Amino acid sequence: MLRHPPVRRLARPLTAATAFRVQNPRRTLFSSRNERRSGRAVENLNLQRLSRQSEDYYRNRRIFLWSGTVAGFISFIYTAWKLKVALSNPTKLDTNLPSSESLVAPGAADRKVVVHDEEGREIVPTGNSTVPTFPRTIDLPSYTSPITTTSPTSPDAPTTKQMLTSASGTTEYTLVGLGLRTVTFLGLQVYVVGYYVATSDIAALQSALTRKVNPIATTLVPSERGQLRAALLDPAEGERTWDELLAAGVPARSAFRVVPVRDTDFHHLRDGFVRAVQARAGAETVADDAFGESMRQFRAAFNRGSVPKRKELLLVRDETGQLSIAYDGGSSKKEGGSAPGRQLVGIVEDERVSRALWLNYLAGKKVASEPARKNIVEGIMEFVERPVGTVASQVVPVVNVQA
Repeated sequence: MLRHPPVRRLARPLTAATAFRVQNPRRTLFSSRNERRSGRAVENLNLQRLSRQSEDYYRNRRIFLWSGTVAGFISFIYTAWKLKVALSNPTKLDTNLPSSESLVAPGAADRKVVVHDEEGREIVPTGNSTVPTFPRTIDLPSYTSPITTTSPTSPDAPTTKQMLTSASGTTEYTLVGLGLRTVTFLGLQVYVVGYYVATSDIAALQSALTRKVNPIATTLVPSERGQLRAALLDPAEGERTWDELLAAGVPARSAFRVVPVRDTDFHHLRDGFVRAVQARAGAETVADDAFGESMRQFRAAFNRGSVPKRKELLLVRDETGQLSIAYDGGSSKKEGGSAPGRQLVGIVEDERVSRALWLNYLAGKKVASEPARKNIVEGIMEFVERPVGTVASQVVPVVNVQA
């Protein structure tokens, strides 16, 4: 006889609430999340992925900006360098001559170079194509005659009737050193300046500088010359040395020859000279009424027009410290024409003006032309290595002016 399996009975009847809980179990902390995802986009966001994408974006953005900054800076430097080279007009007039050249003895690269022009006159290359050479010696007359001024307030009016070529007697000046004055960070070339000392006064300069190092010597040995060179190149010691020498009238007669390498004007040159004099003279001197009157005389001498390139401006200091300013505008006519020649345009008797102007080139922390200052010192080293008074065979060093 077949038996039916026993029917299992529920202990409790299945209600509607129980059936809902069975179909929709309550989610707890340890229960697994339903793997089904909603179709809404907000529930599909991955915050870590978005954070990584944001970091990558800003990192790439920083790299791009820094790359542009570096590239722009390099381009600026390269453009400035190319502009400087283009404006400098570099030439081959330098000391890097091969040993086969007749100007340099074989195996003597440290020897100085003597160059002669077509007329046999000694000249010194400057390294600049616009003003390629400076004369080794110049003859200047005595600057003692008064200035006849017609109208100092008019820039177009003539300031003097005196011609320097008509002065009685001349004095030979020997070039000690020269260099190029540049301005701005681009190194724009303004003029070539050379320092000349009356040939007969070089012995006094030799003696004074030699005694500064060795009071009983007539010439300096290499170690003593090195000591003197370091003193002259030192900003404080060099300014103190030159200030004492100039105040004592050593050298008695000297001159600075300024030749522009580009067109300029007297007002531009005047402003630079005035700033230099006021900076070197000191506050007490500048405040002095007599010094102020001397500076007005100095400005009046530059109350003129333009100064074309290659024209000569002379600043001459005599044994009393008097400053004479002369200008040679040249002539467009050929030889035989009425060339004006060197013309005296102003005189300043106050010794403090010329001394401050001289210090602007010779010594101090900041000079008008560092190449000129260094070359002047090297020229002085050529003097002191010879016995006092024996500079007839002195050879002025060739200057290699950097572009």
